[in-house]
Amino acid sequence: MKISLKILPFAALLVAGVMGTFSRAAAQNGSLQFVARITPSAGVDEPVRSFPFYLLSKSYTEIEKEAAAASPAANMDAFISALNVSKELKAWMRTNHRVNLTGEAFTKKLKVDDIMNVPEFFNTYVERNAGDQTVAFPRPKYKAEDKVKDPAKYDRLKKQYLDAIRAFITQNPDSTDGLDLDLEDVNPGHKWDALTSNDLAQLTRETADLARGKYLVAHTETDLQGQASLHGIPPGNYWLGTLNIEAVAGDVRARWDVPVTVRAGQPSYVTLTNINAVRPARTPAP
Repeated sequence: MKISLKILPFAALLVAGVMGTFSRAAAQNGSLQFVARITPSAGVDEPVRSFPFYLLSKSYTEIEKEAAAASPAANMDAFISALNVSKELKAWMRTNHRVNLTGEAFTKKLKVDDIMNVPEFFNTYVERNAGDQTVAFPRPKYKAEDKVKDPAKYDRLKKQYLDAIRAFITQNPDSTDGLDLDLEDVNPGHKWDALTSNDLAQLTRETADLARGKYLVAHTETDLQGQASLHGIPPGNYWLGTLNIEAVAGDVRARWDVPVTVRAGQPSYVTLTNINAVRPARTPAP
């Protein structure tokens, strides 16, 4: 009993000290109050109702970069190297950073030298235009047997034929229209699109998982007025957002990754709108 009597006052002091520390820490924490509203192109602003929001210790954009570095996307150069096409076509793809051989943007991009030097382009172009009876497309005058019997004649006539095709392309730039339709069998664009689509889906999952698992400070959900609050947040700089989830109103799709500062012992206020929503990234043509 004597031992207990000596310990109890000490224990009481210890508990009181711990409670006092907790009280001071709680008093130093701050809170975050926010409202989220989006405005369609034609209409009035609407509250973002019953929607999840996350407070992160790192920008979601930077988290995505971290996830991308840990799991690199498909490499276009390696993809091109593995293709079963001519070395000239591979060189063209690398130079133009493009593997999709379809669409008007592709045909308009083709230069005369591209058609003349890339076997797939040249053969498809000649086959397509030689069969068009409405145009005076050049005809070859050299013969296969001349390559052995009279190489000089063969080379001279072949050069004349190629020069005539080059001149025809120059004089008839619209003759490349529709060329992509006949390149479908050698077009690797569909395979590349599927590969990059899978990479993007995987990156989206990994970024969200990393945000929730490593950088999540708090999360909440808005009420019917689009309002929500977070309490007991240590002072510091954070990012308030919706991860990869988009709020939709009419023709507008919005998500946020907004920097916020929480100060000790006082509330911070944030208004989320179309203006401070994340702008969609522009994807370059493949």
